[in-house]
Amino acid sequence: MITGVRLALAIGFAVVGPTGTGLTLVALGLALDWVDGQVARRTGTASRFGARFDMETDAFLIAVLSGYAAAAYGWWVLLIGAARYLLWLAERVAPWLRRPVPPRYWRKVVAAVQGIVLAVALSGLVPRAVASAALVVALALLAESFGRDVWWLWRCRTEPATAYPTGGGPTLVAIGVVWAALLLPAGPAGLLRVPAEALVLVGVALLPRGRRVAAALLGVLLAVLVVVHAMDRGFETFLDRPFDPVTDWHYLGPGVDVLGDSIGDPAAWATAALALVTVVALLVALPLATVRVAGSLARHRRPAYALGAACLVAPLLPLGSTAAGGLAVDEVRQVHTDLADQRAFAAEIDTDPYAGAPPDLRRLRGADVLVVFVESYGRVALDMPATSAAVTDGTSRLDASGWHTRSAFLTSPTFGAASWLAHSTLQSGLWVDSQRRYDQLLDADRTTLTSAFERAGWRTAFDVPANTRDWPEGQAFYGFDRLYDSRNVGYRGPESGYAKVPDQYTLSTFQDRELTGSPVFAEIDLVSSHHPWTPPPSLVPWDEVGDGTRLRPRAETLDDVRDKYDRNIAYSLTTLVSWLETQPDDDLVLLVLGDHQPHSYVTGPRPGHDVPVTVVARDPRVLRRIAGWGWRPGLRPSEDGPVWRMDAVRDRFLDAFSG
Repeated sequence: MITGVRLALAIGFAVVGPTGTGLTLVALGLALDWVDGQVARRTGTASRFGARFDMETDAFLIAVLSGYAAAAYGWWVLLIGAARYLLWLAERVAPWLRRPVPPRYWRKVVAAVQGIVLAVALSGLVPRAVASAALVVALALLAESFGRDVWWLWRCRTEPATAYPTGGGPTLVAIGVVWAALLLPAGPAGLLRVPAEALVLVGVALLPRGRRVAAALLGVLLAVLVVVHAMDRGFETFLDRPFDPVTDWHYLGPGVDVLGDSIGDPAAWATAALALVTVVALLVALPLATVRVAGSLARHRRPAYALGAACLVAPLLPLGSTAAGGLAVDEVRQVHTDLADQRAFAAEIDTDPYAGAPPDLRRLRGADVLVVFVESYGRVALDMPATSAAVTDGTSRLDASGWHTRSAFLTSPTFGAASWLAHSTLQSGLWVDSQRRYDQLLDADRTTLTSAFERAGWRTAFDVPANTRDWPEGQAFYGFDRLYDSRNVGYRGPESGYAKVPDQYTLSTFQDRELTGSPVFAEIDLVSSHHPWTPPPSLVPWDEVGDGTRLRPRAETLDDVRDKYDRNIAYSLTTLVSWLETQPDDDLVLLVLGDHQPHSYVTGPRPGHDVPVTVVARDPRVLRRIAGWGWRPGLRPSEDGPVWRMDAVRDRFLDAFSG
């Protein structure tokens, strides 16, 4: 009974975690570890079962403690909690390990040391360096204790032994695998909940016929849910939204490409291959596991009925879980929502006020108009030191050069990646917040900023230095006259991570090729600030840019990801300001904006989707046309100023400069 209380305390700690309450439960459990042994010996209630129950309870508590400690001190701490279970697995394949070892007081001392050291390390009562050293010592003591037992077992391997329980290992592993798949745990505590969806498995086990087929199909479904759950976690981290099972598979290819820019193409493809192997393994292992568990439940009807009853009651209790069922329902709803949204978006595409009456844009007649996207330039950047300084300095330098600026915030339809969704939203005046909407839009006929300027007499161009292959769908939809990408701008300098062409070269080459003739409308993408962030190149005099060989990355080491991001955004903004200072064209008009916020490991949780936007022009008449927008002078938007959705820009921009 006392050991049972200890087990309940260990389970309570696993659920609560290393909080004040949780560590109090651990302290009580460790104290009772001494009490139950004393009581058993003094009352004559010691037994083999009691000894085994005590040992497994100790092992469970230490495993949970090590799981939480590993998150703070490193993966190696898991070895403390895994030692007992690694020995158990070894027993399945090495018969000589399957014998009871003689009682030894030192073994109990070492077990107690593990629990105490782990609890103290989690409490924060001692400096981190001291706690780490204590954990190393505890692991060494554990290795010595286990090593001594294993050595004794090896020496006695040829002697006859008392009966030792064998078998059941594969079934226990199968139960653990299915249990984890049903719970989809976010941490160790999640494994201690009761999945209500296990009732389905019980029902399958009790089928009079077709049990194996039904169990295998259930295993495939579980494997799919595990994969979708993993994708959800990744998308929440990088894109601030859940995974869409209908269209988001499109991101896998670009994701591998970006990973290749971070760790190299061979390592990226090896990682992708490992992920594929893992998915295949899940699709094989989970059906096999569910078939085995269903068979075991069919042979043990009473435990099956008890499990079914627990599953019925579980949703009513704090320890109940409906994670797998909830995920399945969410995915079905997402598919239904996608189908409904497809019809609604088609109607939005067709509702275009400029379809029959193109804007004349006569208020910009004779001006070169550039839409300049700064990759990953989000609201969060304005609070970082290098970017903040670049914005302040850039505002002063533009003012001194005769440029006028007005800034605000826009809400982007995307987060962390998928810049093309922001580009198409701004251009089309539609909220393009998914790959499905993007694909649907590119197959439609919709007035964009590019097509509106083309109809009004401007030459049109796209400068997309990130592109490494042809883009026929973009040409068909936007209808630009010229497309510049990484292959046709003559760049001979070094590459830096994702950015095949640095921003200074992009702007210099565009000026040479497009700002010397009749008025042009262009979208220009500055990609030096694209993840993965590497040290940006130093600026060189504009007349020395040449073929880019002088644009070499700075020789500096940046360890913090936020610092890397900050430096690269500052580089892009400083480069743009420096370029504008050299411009002789008084009729140049720019709309400069970010496409999305950076990933959440830069921004932190739930930072929003807002990005800065700035209109830059020398002609004061341009600024008077947008005076009613309420945008603030300078490159830094007002914190309490207007915030538009990005799809509002097209209509307001075209209306402001037409008629």
